[in-house]
Amino acid sequence: MFSRLAWKLRRARAMSLPEIAYRASRSVRALLERAGFGLARPGMPSGDCGKPWCDGVCRLFDAAAYRKAAERILAGRFDVFALRDADLGFPPSWNRDPKTGIAAPLAFGKTLDYRDERVVGDIKYLWEPGRHLELVTLAQAWHLAGDARFAEGCRTLLDSWFAQCPYPLGAHWTSSLEHGIRLVNWSFAWHLLGGDASPLFLGDGGGAFRGRWLRCIFQHCHFIAGHFSRHSSANNHLLGEYLGLLTGALTWPLWPESRRWRETARAGFEREALRQNGADGVNREQAFYYQHQVMDMMLIAGLICRANGAGLGAEYWERLERMMEFVAAIMDCAGNVPLVGDADDGLIVRLGQETGGSPYRSLLAAGALLFDRADLKARAGRLDDKTRWLFGARCDARWEAIAGTAHATHATQPGPRREFVEFVEFAEGGYRILGDKFGTPDEVRIVADAGPLGYLSIAAHGHADALSFTLSLGGEPVLIDPGTYAYHTQPLWRNYFRGTSAHNTVRVDGMDQSVIGGNFLWLDKAGATCLHWASDAGEDVFAGSHDGYERLPDKLTHLREIRLDKRSRRVCITDRLECAGRHEVELFWHFAPGCQVSLNGDAATVIIHPICHRSGQKKCIAMTFSGTKCERALYSGDDELPLGWYSDRFDEKRACTTLRCVAPIGGTSEFVAQIHY
Repeated sequence: MFSRLAWKLRRARAMSLPEIAYRASRSVRALLERAGFGLARPGMPSGDCGKPWCDGVCRLFDAAAYRKAAERILAGRFDVFALRDADLGFPPSWNRDPKTGIAAPLAFGKTLDYRDERVVGDIKYLWEPGRHLELVTLAQAWHLAGDARFAEGCRTLLDSWFAQCPYPLGAHWTSSLEHGIRLVNWSFAWHLLGGDASPLFLGDGGGAFRGRWLRCIFQHCHFIAGHFSRHSSANNHLLGEYLGLLTGALTWPLWPESRRWRETARAGFEREALRQNGADGVNREQAFYYQHQVMDMMLIAGLICRANGAGLGAEYWERLERMMEFVAAIMDCAGNVPLVGDADDGLIVRLGQETGGSPYRSLLAAGALLFDRADLKARAGRLDDKTRWLFGARCDARWEAIAGTAHATHATQPGPRREFVEFVEFAEGGYRILGDKFGTPDEVRIVADAGPLGYLSIAAHGHADALSFTLSLGGEPVLIDPGTYAYHTQPLWRNYFRGTSAHNTVRVDGMDQSVIGGNFLWLDKAGATCLHWASDAGEDVFAGSHDGYERLPDKLTHLREIRLDKRSRRVCITDRLECAGRHEVELFWHFAPGCQVSLNGDAATVIIHPICHRSGQKKCIAMTFSGTKCERALYSGDDELPLGWYSDRFDEKRACTTLRCVAPIGGTSEFVAQIHY
C-alpha cells in the first residue's frame, strides 16, 4: 500500500495542474460508468461498410505456411513473448495470464488496477492474446485456402471473447490502446473474411453473430473516445488509440456517432503523428522499436484513409518518409538495428508468416513502394509478405519498376529529391552516425546518442543512455545496447536494463544519469547536448555532454568525444569528467553475444567468432586504454550487480560480456579508449 501511494505521489510530480484536473474528471467518469451512466448504447447499424486497405488483396503467398499457422491456433498453441508454443487451448481463457496462471477478476475495467500483478498477473501476457493477431492469421488462411474450419475458428475465437470479456468488465476493458489494436486486427480480419458478404454472416445464426460483433465494435469505439491518453501519457498510446478509432469509424461507418469518431480520430492521428516525430524523422520517445511501431501505425492509417477517401496531408507523408530515412541510417549493412530505448516486441497486426525477417527492413520495403525510392528498396533487400498483404496484388510489379541509384554518398543536408540513404546527422533527435564504407563488407557504423531522455514529462520509454553509442563492423554488432527485458514485473531487471550501467557510457557514484520514479516514469532527467559534429572522407568527430550529474552536491559534467579515423581504422573515445571533489567513476563496454573478450593489462582483445561474423572468419579487434588509471574486470551473466546481460526479445535474457572500468577520481579527470579494427 505504501509503495503504491509513493508511486502516485511521484507520478503527480510529473503532472501539470490541467493534467491533474483531467485525470480527476476521468476518474469521475469511470465512477459514473461503473454506476451505469454514460455507457455505450449502440443503435441499429445501417449503411455500407468501408473499403479494405488496398485494392485487390494479394494471393501470391505460400498458402501452406498460413494453413500451418492456422492449424496451430486451432490446436490451442500460441506464442506469447517468452512462452513458445504454449497450450492455451482453443478458445483460450482470455482473463487468465498464461505466464503466472492468475485469473483477473471481472471487476469494472476502468477501476481495476492492472498494474497490480497480485490481481492480474503479468498484464503484458494477459493482454497480448487479446489483441487478436491470431484472428488475422485464421482469416488469412481462409482467404488463401478456403477451408471453412478457419473461418469457423474466427467465429469461435470472437464469440468466446465476447462471452468471457463482457463490456465493460475485466482487464481487457482497462486500456484504450488495447482496444485500438484489437479494432485494427478486427478490421483486417473482417475484410479478409469477405466483409459484409462473409459466409460467416449467412442465415439467422450468421446474422446474430454479425450483430454481436458490431455491437462490440461500437462499444470499443465508444470506450476509446471516452478514455484517450492525454497530457504526459500522450505518447504512442494516444496514436494507437486514434488509429483504432479511425479504423473502426472507417471500416464500420454504421452509426450516427461514426462521423464524429472519424473526424476526431483522423485529425488527432495526423496531429500526433507530426507532434511525436521530429522533422528529422526521429520518434521523440527515443526508443527505436517504438519508432517501428509508430511507423507501422502511420503506414496502416495512411493506407486505410487513402482507400476510404479520408486523405492525410502532404506533411504527414513527408514525415513518414523522413522516418524511413532514419531507420535506414541506424541499420547496418546486415539489417541490424540497435536496441536503443524500450522494446516490447508488440505488433499492430501480424501479416507475414516468414521466419527470420526484419520488421525494419519490411518498413523500408513499404517506404520504397510509397515513395518510389530505389535506395530504400536496396536497404530492404526484398519484398516481404507483410508488404505484399498491405499493398495488394500489383505490388510485385510496382517493386520491380522501382529503379535508380540504390546507394550514394552520405549527406548532412539532404536535398528536396531525397535521393540519399546515408544521412548521418539527426540533430533534433540527437543522433549522429559515424562510419565508413557504408553498405559494404568493410562497413563501420557507429550510432552516437546525445538526444533527450524521452518524450513528455514522464519519458516513459527512454533509457538513461546519454552519450552512449553502438558499434557495428561489417554488419556484425560489436558494442551493443543490451535491450529491455522487463516492463511491469521484475523491478530489479526493469531498472537495470534501462539504467546507465546497461549502456556504453559513464556512471558516477553508482547512480543513474536520470532518476527512476517508476516502471514508466523518470523524475530528474539528464539533458544531453551535441557540442561538435563534423564528417568528411577522412574522419568523423562527435562531441557531446550531459548534465545528469550536476544534481550532485559536487556538480560533475560528463563530456565525451568519439573520433573515427577512417584511414588508420581507429575509433578514439575520450571521456572527460569535470568536477572539483571526489567521485567513483565507472565506464561500461557491452559486447555482443558471440564476442570473446580477454584482458591484458591496459588492453583488451575482442574476437568476433565465425558463428556471428558474416564472412565466416574470425575477426579480431583491439581496445587500448590510457588516461586515469582504472581497475578493469569482465562480467558475464552476473545476477548480483547485475551486469553482463543482453535481451533481444521481451522477457528473455542471455549472458553477454561486459567490461567494467572503475576509478576513484579527485577532480577533473580524463579516460581514453581506442578501438583498432
